[in-house]
Amino acid sequence: MKRLCICEMCNCGRHRCTHGPTAMWKKSDRTCVVSEYVEKYPAHNSCQPPRSLKPRYEYQGNTGKMEGTTTFRSDFIPYEISQRPRKPKVEYQPNPGEIDLATTYNQDFNPYELQPVVPVRPKERPRAGSTKLDTVPTYKEDFRQWEIQKREIPKPDLSYQPPSTKFGNTTTFQDDFIPRGLVLRESFKPPNIAKQSDAPFEGVTSNQLSYVPHAMEARFVRAPDEYKPSSQPFMGFTTQRHDYQGLRGHQSRSCKPEHTAVSSSTPFQSRTEFRDSFQQWPVSLPQPHKAAEYTSPTANMDLSTTTQTTYIKHNIQPFVSAKPFSRPTRSPAPFQGNTTMREDFKVWETRRRDVIRKPEEMQRASGKMEDLTTFKAHFVQHPPQTNVSCKPLAAPLRTDVPMEDGTMYRTEFTPKKISACPASFTSPPGFVFDDTNESGHRFFRKVASHEKLAPGSNIQAPNAVAVMS
Repeated sequence: MKRLCICEMCNCGRHRCTHGPTAMWKKSDRTCVVSEYVEKYPAHNSCQPPRSLKPRYEYQGNTGKMEGTTTFRSDFIPYEISQRPRKPKVEYQPNPGEIDLATTYNQDFNPYELQPVVPVRPKERPRAGSTKLDTVPTYKEDFRQWEIQKREIPKPDLSYQPPSTKFGNTTTFQDDFIPRGLVLRESFKPPNIAKQSDAPFEGVTSNQLSYVPHAMEARFVRAPDEYKPSSQPFMGFTTQRHDYQGLRGHQSRSCKPEHTAVSSSTPFQSRTEFRDSFQQWPVSLPQPHKAAEYTSPTANMDLSTTTQTTYIKHNIQPFVSAKPFSRPTRSPAPFQGNTTMREDFKVWETRRRDVIRKPEEMQRASGKMEDLTTFKAHFVQHPPQTNVSCKPLAAPLRTDVPMEDGTMYRTEFTPKKISACPASFTSPPGFVFDDTNESGHRFFRKVASHEKLAPGSNIQAPNAVAVMS
């Protein structure tokens, strides 16, 4: 019987088998497939290989019918639930009488008469008098002025005096250099001059020797066909214009509900609970604080300070610097700008080399160019002819016959039943799990008709968990 994999049973393209890691060799009982150790090594009956303690993976399907009961469903006991009684709202009733705005502060407070605080700091009295302050400081009284003589500067008088004799020292370059005359270098480049031969030029080619002229036939010129207009009128109808009848179809109805304005003829009730239950109490207005009026002083302001009253001006001479002034030393003699380069340099007469130019191979024409082309010579100008448009006028054709909006899709469409993918179940219906290969593919075999009702079949309900990729 043919076996099918999950990948083969899927008809929606979203289910795949869980593939295992790829390997170069298939799984077998051999421990190593690369070396020859197992084949050439002699086996001993006394030694047995160790047994693996890893449990063997075998698929165990549920043989019984799936029950949809859970612990919550089995243990849950429904109780009768009654609605919680609501607390009745008490209507608001204002308290009769007037409100008492008295506080403990107003009751316990006793007003006292207060007087302004007298400042402890005494008033500042002006100490400036009309008499002149005659005081001598201790520095002026104890200081004795000594007679100091001016020190002579021990710096020698270094005034530069240029030498009167000529500087005659020579350099090593002047001693070792021997002037030589200018020698022109000869160019070893061969002159670019074509060598002309004395023998006459033989311009005969193989084409000229072996060419045989043949008589050519006259070229056939086809006479142009004369234009003959058609006697029948032009049929400008197209298949679309011929088949289109311009039928007026039914206008599509809008599914949007009609907008109806919500209005009422009764007047608007602007009464609120706050307006009904509000009681107006007599409240005294707050008394604003009045600031004292400013009065300007009548006496004149004394702007004299202690520095102005006690300051004594002294006649002090300015400090004289002992540093001499730096004056630039200028010599009346003219500047000697002669150098050894100017005296020993001799200007040589040099001549610029002429540019080597190639002789022109082509001779330029001396006459005027004739810019007459073959197109200008053979062109014959004809009057333009406008093309007559055969396009019909864009006038819609309308008829009273209703439009046939039936299509082939509407007439030939047959709704198909949407079936669930068999690979979406843990155990596909009608299949029994067989085995799994080394690549990870799970194979199922189809259940025969005589095995469907057999007890212990490995078929689960369709509402099992789906195997997604």
